[in-house]
Amino acid sequence: MDRLTTLVEKFHLTVHPAMLAEANLIAKAGEDGTPARVVFLARGTCTTSCAGEVLFAAHVDWMGLTNPLMAALPDEVRYDLSGEEDSRALVRLMAEETTANRCGAQSVINRLGEALMVRLLRDQISQGTTDVGLLAGLADPRLSRAIVAMHDFPGRVWSNADLAQEAGLSLSRFAELFAQTVGETPMGYLRRWRLILAHQDITRGDRVDAVARRYAYTSPESFTRAFRKAHGVAPTALRAA
Repeated sequence: MDRLTTLVEKFHLTVHPAMLAEANLIAKAGEDGTPARVVFLARGTCTTSCAGEVLFAAHVDWMGLTNPLMAALPDEVRYDLSGEEDSRALVRLMAEETTANRCGAQSVINRLGEALMVRLLRDQISQGTTDVGLLAGLADPRLSRAIVAMHDFPGRVWSNADLAQEAGLSLSRFAELFAQTVGETPMGYLRRWRLILAHQDITRGDRVDAVARRYAYTSPESFTRAFRKAHGVAPTALRAA
């Protein structure tokens, strides 16, 4: 089961080299000068936490807090690279590309940066978290099966019983554990995920009735009411803009 690919692919990510004061992704060296850790600031830029020898500094734009992964991260994420030779190699390559002034450097940095962010997220999930939210849900081997099913098939007519079966839990235990771990009901999370995707589709120019059907709404009118409540604007107005 892949807990991250759908989330990663649904949200456009860009990584650009940046001055330290404007950076939110910073790779730092250890005493021997080799890559030691990466710091990602989900809701800010570099402060005193960036002290020390910096190998490279970059700014990551991953669609802000509309991206549920970004919203679920703590303000500061520290990724320890000891024992992570592949990630250390990524950091070395990114450092070289930011200073070598080669053709196509920005394209390379963007792709390496995406790989580094995925590894950072894997590390967060594997560590687990006591904070309520999406990462905690993905870290739970039972809940993650239901969450990935929602992510991969948002247009399916899911019920709580269906999702409980995906998780391998009784309906009552699933509903209780999901609310405790993720911080909302399964249907509440599914509704929010659908409307995040719908916002992207409408912005892209898709028809309102087609998007409503895509995400299992019974009518364009019910979809419009839910969309306006979530985003503060009617989908027709957003599409026209």
